[in-house]
Amino acid sequence: MKSVLIFSAILMVAAQFSCSAQTETTTAAATAAPTAAPTATQTATQTASATTTVSADGLEWHTDLAKAKAISDATKKPIFGFFTGSDWCGWCHRLQANVFAKPAFVEWAKKNVVLLEVDFPRRKQLPQELAQQNAGLQQAFQVRGYPTIHLFYAVPDATGQRVNLNGLGSLGYPSGSEPGKEEVKFLADANAILANGAATGGK
Repeated sequence: MKSVLIFSAILMVAAQFSCSAQTETTTAAATAAPTAAPTATQTATQTASATTTVSADGLEWHTDLAKAKAISDATKKPIFGFFTGSDWCGWCHRLQANVFAKPAFVEWAKKNVVLLEVDFPRRKQLPQELAQQNAGLQQAFQVRGYPTIHLFYAVPDATGQRVNLNGLGSLGYPSGSEPGKEEVKFLADANAILANGAATGGK
């Protein structure tokens, strides 16, 4: 398990984000311009909660860390934090189309993780509280490129004022995978992270 990261629940951060290449786990040419695919939020039907959307394939995507944490606590599943630029990041759209939309991923996600979308749009404005939460998560995990996925547990410290983000590992676009079977490599890498987390004690 990676070292514990600390995230303050009341962190106030102002951050500027620029379009960058993939992180170290995804070194594919991010300068390419793949055809944009609908985002998780765009293709979802809104539920009763403004912080949760349900996609056509039944996946629940949350935007509120506190809600995702509550579900994670109840189910003992780690949070799958998807750092994305929903209205500009072509590689994020490609990941959604080539991995997230595949039946194998849908089945895996429902069984193994709590989905959290951490969005950094450019053409729409997020509510201030959500933007601050996302900026805090971006800073805590030092995310510098999109798409990036962090698998983690959120555990409050003894004071209850701060949250420990216990990182299990990170993923990106599965570069080097067989075209049309990108989900195979992605899920193999994700399962390796989960297995390592279980071997080292999870939370």
